[in-house]
Amino acid sequence: MNIKWLGHACFKLTSEKGTVIVTDPFDESVGYPMPNVKADIVTSSHSHFDHNYFKAVKGNFDIVDTVGEHNIKGINIKGVNTFHDDEHGAKRGKNIVFVFDIDGIRVCHMGDLGHVLTEKQVEEIGPVDVLLIPVGGYYTIDAKQAVEVMNQLKPKITIPMHYKTEFINFPIDTVDNFLEMTGGKKILSTEIGITKKDLEGEPKVIALNYQYSV
Repeated sequence: MNIKWLGHACFKLTSEKGTVIVTDPFDESVGYPMPNVKADIVTSSHSHFDHNYFKAVKGNFDIVDTVGEHNIKGINIKGVNTFHDDEHGAKRGKNIVFVFDIDGIRVCHMGDLGHVLTEKQVEEIGPVDVLLIPVGGYYTIDAKQAVEVMNQLKPKITIPMHYKTEFINFPIDTVDNFLEMTGGKKILSTEIGITKKDLEGEPKVIALNYQYSV
């Protein structure tokens, strides 16, 4: 499978068969230009403008924005209820964590998670091979809390998201603190191919580069 970072919390996940999932598409007012992307499935973790701008995505796609089990175009998707803050949603509402089973690899997209997970949530999420996690703080968990969630889920590959870059004006932190805490590295590519063999060995933290592509 292939994972491409489109900016903010938006990724393009492509299976070996070519099925495309786009997560949390954003309105360009966030600062990133939204690329011309076509999808079969689009997920939204919550109904904020920077995570549910479906108009930005092309194609005849299915929308998944609810908790529970879904099977669409051969892809198993599980939505788990969490919160956008650390006050049980009192400040920013609910957030859905999505787990995708793609080519036998379990990819977990945390959306705008605002708290460390409970034991029940960890159990509901289940095993995680690849973790896509917010690290910028303020609206979501910060770098320190992201490390705690990593320790809870124990993924083999972690890819940070939802952090400050030159394109975005949100009052959130850059990825640097998170990479320093985890010994992670930035790569020049916007995307990464992952097979089951890549899940072997020591866990890795990889920050993808952002680059606009038409």
